[in-house]
Amino acid sequence: MTSAPRSALRQRLFAFLLAGIGGTAAAAVSFAMTLYDAAHPPAIPAVALGQPIDTGRWTVTLHGARAGSVPPTGVPPYEPKQLVMVDMDVVNRSATPNNVLFRLLTLDPPVDNLPQPDFYLARDKWLAGYFNPGMPERVIAVWEWPRGHEVPKQLRLKINSQIYKRRDNLYGASGWFDRDPVATVEMSVLAETAPGQPK
Repeated sequence: MTSAPRSALRQRLFAFLLAGIGGTAAAAVSFAMTLYDAAHPPAIPAVALGQPIDTGRWTVTLHGARAGSVPPTGVPPYEPKQLVMVDMDVVNRSATPNNVLFRLLTLDPPVDNLPQPDFYLARDKWLAGYFNPGMPERVIAVWEWPRGHEVPKQLRLKINSQIYKRRDNLYGASGWFDRDPVATVEMSVLAETAPGQPK
């Protein structure tokens, strides 16, 4: 083999070697950045009561919280219960009616054995059904507080988000998919007013 082909071969091998080293370095940097981002997630912004929050699938506005023993229906339960209720406005931003509200709110810190909240329409004091797109509704989220847990005086909620994909990565189907929380909201939990006392 003459010196010219050897020189060209050496140059190609050197170029492949450099490309391999560069690709490995880029992959290592990308992996390190992913680990760093996972270990140092960005702070979730705090939002004040009464401020609308865009969650992707919903717009939600929290107004306040209260504790009580009677649900929004006004009918006392057969067995005494501790209830924590949050008043909020919701607007369905998707193209179809839905009622998947329970994914919106997460207590922070979480409470052991806490069931998912029920949602009541404020206008008729009954369990909410499907929400039509673009129609604002005043809603009351109601948690039945577990026995043995003291009802908090302060409540901190994470507001979760969802994103719409025309084609997901697994099935190639459209749908709404959970994303990271977009906001936190803190509020005082007002105590239940004693019977016969003004609110």
